[in-house]
Amino acid sequence: MQKFLAVVKHEYKKVVFKWTFLIGTLLFPVFAIGFAVVPALIFSIKGEPTRIVAVDKTGKIAPRLKANLSAEKMRDRAEKASKDAMKDLTSSQEEKMKRDMARFQDSFIFVEYNANGKPIEQIERELGGEIAAGALDAYLIIPENYADGKADFQFFSRKSGDFVINETLQSALNDAVRSQRLADANISEDKLKELSVDVNLKVAKVDEAGEKSDDDMGFLAGFAIAFMIYLNLAIYGQMIMSTVVEEKETRVAEILFSSAKPFELMMGKLVGVGLAGLTQFTIWITSAAVGAAFALPYLMAAYPDASIPAITVLDIVYFLIYFLIGFFLYASIFALIGSMVTTVQEGGQFAFLPVMLMLGGFYFSFAVIRDTNSSLAIWASIVPFIAPMTMPIRILAEMPPLWQIALSIAVNVATITGLIWLASRVYRVGMLMYGKRATIPEVWKWIRQS
Repeated sequence: MQKFLAVVKHEYKKVVFKWTFLIGTLLFPVFAIGFAVVPALIFSIKGEPTRIVAVDKTGKIAPRLKANLSAEKMRDRAEKASKDAMKDLTSSQEEKMKRDMARFQDSFIFVEYNANGKPIEQIERELGGEIAAGALDAYLIIPENYADGKADFQFFSRKSGDFVINETLQSALNDAVRSQRLADANISEDKLKELSVDVNLKVAKVDEAGEKSDDDMGFLAGFAIAFMIYLNLAIYGQMIMSTVVEEKETRVAEILFSSAKPFELMMGKLVGVGLAGLTQFTIWITSAAVGAAFALPYLMAAYPDASIPAITVLDIVYFLIYFLIGFFLYASIFALIGSMVTTVQEGGQFAFLPVMLMLGGFYFSFAVIRDTNSSLAIWASIVPFIAPMTMPIRILAEMPPLWQIALSIAVNVATITGLIWLASRVYRVGMLMYGKRATIPEVWKWIRQS
């Protein structure tokens, strides 16, 4: 036991006291916040207004299009969409929404152009020259048979890759053509809008006891935790494989085996690195909890209808259990691979197998989110290798029956026991094999040796 604890201490300090561990631990929360905030800031930057010519020989669509793309109309549409998404706006939300609406002012500037009596080829040549000279950004040609569903509306722009401009123009053009078609058919547009108002559908969760709740954020918290578990498993599992291969390449294993038994060395390595991963995971969870506590008042003010997932001490215990289960499952596989290969590069070729298993568990999380009590979700949270990612989501979304959690833990612990037994036999012989790639028959021979 003393030698085992010495190996655990050595492996733990070797990982935790590295500068890469400290930087990764500290920078991950910063990067997580950056990925959430930076895209929103980038999309909030207002670009230059688009100078556009609308060629409409009918004179019916262009005026409606200009009205739809006016700053006032675009603010009204965005404000209506925001109010539809968030009912009972607070004063702070209304103020924020008004600031957001200011971004839509002067997104399009319509330039006058006389197309009367000119053939389409001349129009395209003249307007193309204006774009080339920098006096114009785009032009739109509206066909005379606009009412025909197969008519082509041609839009030429020097900023053709700006999907925001393209989608905004298409939406406004659709509204303009639709309004004109209604006018041509003598149908009241206001009456049609009144009859086409969307219904307000409020979704609420009903638990097994028949109680209603608005806890729609629980599965998101579970999904975030599952992602962090997946990230830790991918990092520290491959770290174990690299350490094993490094000891094999440098022949340090020969010296280590003279001081301790191979099983003690392997288990000490797994436990030491596992504790290091658990340390980092705990720091991330604590940082997230502290950050959420500071941001909670602002989030509740901005989204008063949002619910806060209730995370109990029992939930945290379950998360730690499944983190350890996942670590030992995949660490055993990586240690097995490291014992069989001769170089780190060769080990990287086999590392995709456990990584694919982890990705499978991560993808199964989406099925669990959709229905936490489906047969697929139940078995996905019990089956080895994917349960460490899927069961935390089920626990936070809706606590499964105790027998399912117990069965999941029992099945995965039994799998860990079998993997460690298998890995220890391969580790004992494979660590002393140099310069020769292990074949399947040889590995089977190592396993059968007593």
